[in-house]
Amino acid sequence: MKTRMTLQDKAEAAMKKAVRQVVERHKKSGRPLAVWENGKVKKILAK
Repeated sequence: MKTRMTLQDKAEAAMKKAVRQVVERHKKSGRPLAVWENGKVKKILAK
């Protein structure tokens, strides 16, 4: 039996998919990815 996703579950799934796509795009293009960590902006180099 299939269970229905709540609006919160749908939003979380959409956010995770979007983040995966952004990370993938940055890896392919070789651009660093800027993230927020411990109150500071940190750049992660593409590998």
